[in-house]
Amino acid sequence: MSLYTDYLTEIETRKTEGLHPKPIDDGALVAELISLIEDEGNEQRKDALNFFIYNTLPGTTPAAEVKAKFLKKIALGEVAVAEITPDFAFELLSHMKGGPSVEVLLDIALGDDAGLAAKAADVLKTQVFLYEADTDRLKAAYEAGNAVAKEILESYAKAEFFTKLPEVEEEIKVVTYIAAEGDISTDLLSPGNQAHSRSDRELHGKCMITPEAQAEIQELQKANPDARVMLIAEKGTMGVGSSRMSGVNNVALWTGKQASPYVPFVNIAPVVAGTNGISPIFLTTVGVTGGIGLDLKNWVKKVDADGKPVLDENGDPILEKTYSVETGKVLTINSKTKKLYDAEGTELADVSSAFTPQKVEFMKAGGSYAVVFGKKLQTIAAETLGVEAPLVFAPSKEITKEGQGLTAVEKIFNCNAVGVLAKEPLLAGSDVRVKVNIVGSQDTTGLMTSQELEAMAATVISPSVDGAYQSGCHTASVWDKKAQANIPKLMSFMNKFGLITARDPKDHYHAMTDVIHKVLNDITVDDWDIIVGGDSHTRMSKGVAFGADSGTVALALATGEATMPIPESVKVTFKGEMKDYMDFRDVVHATQAQMLKQCGDNVFQGRVIEVHIGTLLADQAFTFTDWTAEMKAKASICISNDDTLIGSLELAKSRIQVMIDKGMENEAGTLQGLIDKADKRIAEISSGAKPALTPDAGATYFAEVEVDLDLIDEPMIADPDVNNADVSKRYTHDTIRPVSYYGAEKKVDLGFVGSCMVHKGDMKIVAQMLKNLEKETGKVEFKAPLVVAAPTYNIIDELKEEGDWEVLQKYSGFEFDDLFPKAQARTEYENTLYLERPGCNLCMGNQEKAEKGDTVLATSTRLFQGRVVEDSDEKKGESLLASTPVVVLSAILGRTPTLDEYKHAVEGIDLTKFAPPLQVPATAKSAHF
Repeated sequence: MSLYTDYLTEIETRKTEGLHPKPIDDGALVAELISLIEDEGNEQRKDALNFFIYNTLPGTTPAAEVKAKFLKKIALGEVAVAEITPDFAFELLSHMKGGPSVEVLLDIALGDDAGLAAKAADVLKTQVFLYEADTDRLKAAYEAGNAVAKEILESYAKAEFFTKLPEVEEEIKVVTYIAAEGDISTDLLSPGNQAHSRSDRELHGKCMITPEAQAEIQELQKANPDARVMLIAEKGTMGVGSSRMSGVNNVALWTGKQASPYVPFVNIAPVVAGTNGISPIFLTTVGVTGGIGLDLKNWVKKVDADGKPVLDENGDPILEKTYSVETGKVLTINSKTKKLYDAEGTELADVSSAFTPQKVEFMKAGGSYAVVFGKKLQTIAAETLGVEAPLVFAPSKEITKEGQGLTAVEKIFNCNAVGVLAKEPLLAGSDVRVKVNIVGSQDTTGLMTSQELEAMAATVISPSVDGAYQSGCHTASVWDKKAQANIPKLMSFMNKFGLITARDPKDHYHAMTDVIHKVLNDITVDDWDIIVGGDSHTRMSKGVAFGADSGTVALALATGEATMPIPESVKVTFKGEMKDYMDFRDVVHATQAQMLKQCGDNVFQGRVIEVHIGTLLADQAFTFTDWTAEMKAKASICISNDDTLIGSLELAKSRIQVMIDKGMENEAGTLQGLIDKADKRIAEISSGAKPALTPDAGATYFAEVEVDLDLIDEPMIADPDVNNADVSKRYTHDTIRPVSYYGAEKKVDLGFVGSCMVHKGDMKIVAQMLKNLEKETGKVEFKAPLVVAAPTYNIIDELKEEGDWEVLQKYSGFEFDDLFPKAQARTEYENTLYLERPGCNLCMGNQEKAEKGDTVLATSTRLFQGRVVEDSDEKKGESLLASTPVVVLSAILGRTPTLDEYKHAVEGIDLTKFAPPLQVPATAKSAHF
């Protein structure tokens, strides 16, 4: 009984932390529980029975397999357990979701005992997580004349697993809780520095917001037992930043409903809201749990007599409150009228966007997975029976218009659409099932993705997925005990599932910690691809990529599909000429600044940015698409020249070949398959048979933004504006300032060149600046630390070949060592250069951080409070974002530079340049030749 003894010891340890026993996923431990249960005189029997019934994880976990087999014996009468009758055994099997439990139910349903077969069939009719092996068994039995199999298939064809569920309640009473003013980052709900605990839901739940906030939520629940607590982003958007299932899990844990009485700490149906609604990625995650996401619109812009916004002294629109949602207000959401009412019944807002037919189905089914699998199951059953499936689910919204030109995203969605009925191409707003070509899972959400795959009983990657990758970049900088415990387990699971994995469970190849987005950008080898990845920066410069929660990633891996509306697009074009001393990162920041100035509102939010960037290779163009997460866009598409796209694909092929050479290929030949696909696409472009993706001339856009490069005359910095008197305007990415704003007086405590926003050119810029300064002054002295983390090992290898790495080594006070990786996070920094392991490093915030209260200047993407740097008692931590040359120079000076200092420092350096596509020649193969 060693495992059970160890479990009891762990329970006592968790008690000291205020935690309940951890849910069991170990089959060997469940086997020991069963031994105790069968020993009726054992003093441990009662506890073992409770653990078996209420604390064993479902799905395809080893624990679920052992549990299902024992329940089968009870159901068949082979074993008698007083507390678990055969009927109760069937009930427990009904809550185990799929995999071993469905196999057991099929065994009984297709067996010889008619009474038991009927009971098993009744349970099976409620199940949706069936895979080919399961449906094939039913089909074979039906064709052999089995009446029970026919009955089950007929039920599936009618989708009774869905139609017999209770309807969504008409009136949903909520009590408000303002979690924060301004945009609420998922970091507030699930901090990056607590990533290690995400798979332990109860433990991770303790990091949501603050302990004080958790206590306040509990008090609201006690005072309003008939209402659900609604978490609100006052004067902001809920769930911006990273795509974190753990954020929604935490909200559901504190405010939602328990999904099953036999599965602990898995809650569903949270209610969240924001003055400006919910971030697109976060809203998808809310749908995974069958939750509700409201756009409150409780603050509006004050307008003058001419209807124009009234601005404050800073040039920002003045907001006026239309109604109050202060903490503790009791409101009612009516799911039929789709309105929000106050306690007196006065209508406050139209919330119909939260109650589309599809979203209501998610609420009814307890989450989007059940609907996705249910639709597939209904189709299979109807086809097996040779009948037409009745229309049970809300028909997909299909918007068409004869002769309407298509945007680039509309073209990609139509190309990859599954099960479309319309004869004309679908337009933005249409609901579409689409084939997913590339899937990415990262290491701090991957543990949850593996849990989701187990929960939906998936055991192997869908054969329709072209390629999938499991990264190790978010845990690269510190190989501590938590990483050592979690990451090998994750890599083993994903490798077995069919992904290319950063670490080899068999240790045949060197562990790679390359940034996931860079790898996905390389393995995307078609501009018509759809990519889904477990991170908001899944924003490839080829195809269209969507950052997603860990559950949606699991669904894409298991089914090879995703379901979503075709997003609206905003077209971004460029004119003018870049100054010689500017870097492309400044163009990226200026795009956001000029858009806000031109449009007043952020027209990028929730939409696809179609950027006509044409002349930049995928590595450099990714700098733009990557930043679109901070623009609050849903995704981005690059419109490239034919020759540029071919160059990007050739580069991708070489990088994939390096992965093969390092031993990362799997038995399915996934990587070679991607090279073959790239060759095919290059041939199509070269021959003119299928040029690079372009929109149609008559495409309709939500808005069009033209960026004037001539207006960009000095480096730009995205500032968190931590001391803004208006709390709602802090920690947004909308405050873009020229370097001269700081008057060379802004002290910089630490510089960081790294994250997914940099490429090989940025690493070379660092080396070039050091060489120039050394030549001029004889040596380089840092007045602030400079942390440099290359995105990939490939880049380091190339820098070594070209002599740049030697320059960086010369000035480094620390260089990573893969044989002896850091076991503890750095807490203090010296004024030197730190060459860190490839990976996310400071950007992620889960391992390394700046010293509390520091002002950090970084090439990163995240400026949220506490992400890169936490506040000290004396000073707020600041994470300002800028180009590589600005960061390097600021670390050397210990402050932001003057424009003249900057110009002098970059003189003769090969910065990342960009020129808009030229006039289209008459002989062009595509709109961007």
